[in-house]
Amino acid sequence: MSHITLIRHGQANSGAKDELSYDRLSALGHEQAGWLGGYLSDSATHHTRLYTGTLRRHIETADGMQTGLDAVRDPRLNELEYFTMAKLLEEQHGIDFPTEQGQFTSHLPTVFAYWKDGKIEDTPETWNQFHTRVNDALQEIAAGNGPALVVTSGGLISMAMSQAMHLDIPAMARLALAIMHTSMHRLFPIGGHWSPVLFNAVPHLETPDRRVAQTHI
Repeated sequence: MSHITLIRHGQANSGAKDELSYDRLSALGHEQAGWLGGYLSDSATHHTRLYTGTLRRHIETADGMQTGLDAVRDPRLNELEYFTMAKLLEEQHGIDFPTEQGQFTSHLPTVFAYWKDGKIEDTPETWNQFHTRVNDALQEIAAGNGPALVVTSGGLISMAMSQAMHLDIPAMARLALAIMHTSMHRLFPIGGHWSPVLFNAVPHLETPDRRVAQTHI
């Protein structure tokens, strides 16, 4: 098994309330991607493969990183449809979509819990389908040769980490809420199992002039 470095995309359209309008990088998101690519190049970090989801924000982030690697696009690396499920939750259970940032800390685990328990009807995919596609995609990537970069989204990264650590819904939600844009998260095979050896690393955003670019939303 090869180790995998998961990367959350750069900041997207943070004012969006649906999947389509969210799916593009902001001006800052493009900068974050370029800074990450520069860090990987300057530090001579060794990766031989690059994978992304098929969402626009994944592709724009990978392109902005300028790794020189040919990207493999895999829809299994796409994000869960949070906005879609939040709308269904509101329609079916009267739970309003957050109107301020602080409300996401309770809203996200609620969406996860209702989704996992099958209490949201007509979702784009079931919880188990999401769980399975994430596991299958990463296992296939790990079976390849050489360390891999995987540009994806925060929900998928939190699922991958929760699978590795056998976390419950509240813990997975806390992980998802903590993940910063263009942050790095590394899964390393130890004893035939995934072990997280890096989480939410943003060395390219640690200088005083870039700390303001450590964004979550």
